[in-house]
Amino acid sequence: MRETVHVALPGRAYDIMIGPGLLAEAGRHIAPLLRRKRVVVISDETVAGLHLDALRDGLAANGISMEALALPPGEGTKCWAELTRSVDWLLDRKVERNDVVVALGGGVIGDLVGFAAAILRRGVRFVQIPTSLLAQVDSSVGGKTGINVAQGKNLIGAFHQPALVLADTAVLGTLQTRDFLAGYGEVVKYGLLGDAAFFDWLEEQGPALAAGDMGARVEAVRRSVQMKADIVMRDETEQGERALLNLGHTFCHALESATGYGDRLLHGEGVAIGCALAFELSARLGLCAQEDPSRVRAHLKQMGMKTDLSDIDGDLPGADALLDLMAQDKKVVDGELRFILARGIGDAFVTGDVPRHEVRKLLEDALSDR
Repeated sequence: MRETVHVALPGRAYDIMIGPGLLAEAGRHIAPLLRRKRVVVISDETVAGLHLDALRDGLAANGISMEALALPPGEGTKCWAELTRSVDWLLDRKVERNDVVVALGGGVIGDLVGFAAAILRRGVRFVQIPTSLLAQVDSSVGGKTGINVAQGKNLIGAFHQPALVLADTAVLGTLQTRDFLAGYGEVVKYGLLGDAAFFDWLEEQGPALAAGDMGARVEAVRRSVQMKADIVMRDETEQGERALLNLGHTFCHALESATGYGDRLLHGEGVAIGCALAFELSARLGLCAQEDPSRVRAHLKQMGMKTDLSDIDGDLPGADALLDLMAQDKKVVDGELRFILARGIGDAFVTGDVPRHEVRKLLEDALSDR
């Protein structure tokens, strides 16, 4: 039960390996990248407690030694302080340009460690070993790295492609249900933005996937990764088509900022709510059928996921404050906020032609339902 997706970027090509048991085989797959048989690993405390020994054993099987640093878990780790700590640690370990840095963890670790690798000695290679569903289907692929700052999410970063991605689907079994479902928000996004048949498949297979069906999990990761890889190969630095991958993210990033990047709202939960809002906005603008947002919400609800602003605990700022947070988004071009909207399930597109009052009305209505 092993799949490989190849990302054929000229001079920066790499494989994404998907399936159970890859941690135990890590040494065999990483060895061809090494000039000397040692790697440095950065993880978080939670993931390190669960999987660091397995990775150490997998590397040792091929005679590779490792040193590891464990950072605090959570979105708050994607900050200047932990980036500085990570880079200092790597320099203290005398990491050279020909060495390999390993990111073992979810999207936070992948983004932070990838950025550290991008700026260390003007770029060292790194390997992604994503341990969350969200990281396996999305953030570990495509080379986007970065940190959050007070002004917004992912506003400081670099494009730096990994040398290899090992997505061990067996480690998904250690995720809490909430974390797994948060990652599922990104899986659904792929069906909604460009593959209606995949969304149909998810409506049928989603419950089995959530319940632990390994074949369904491997297939969901493979299809998500293949779609992302295809888009990244055509538009690596997000000049056009790659922006489609941000379906739901304009709303999501504003909500994450409003909730302090904490446990009130996980990234994938924000993506799910954002996708529902994007389809609702599309329907209000007459772009897609009225049934489409209802179908999106029905599937998310069937999976036990957050779908509305009313599902977020605690207070939220008003519609205008949320709009101001959206205006800080990376997708602002010439001062104009760009949205990813949809003509239907599987047919998303990028536009800047969205009246501000329509977005405000959508947010006001969503807030009034809380």
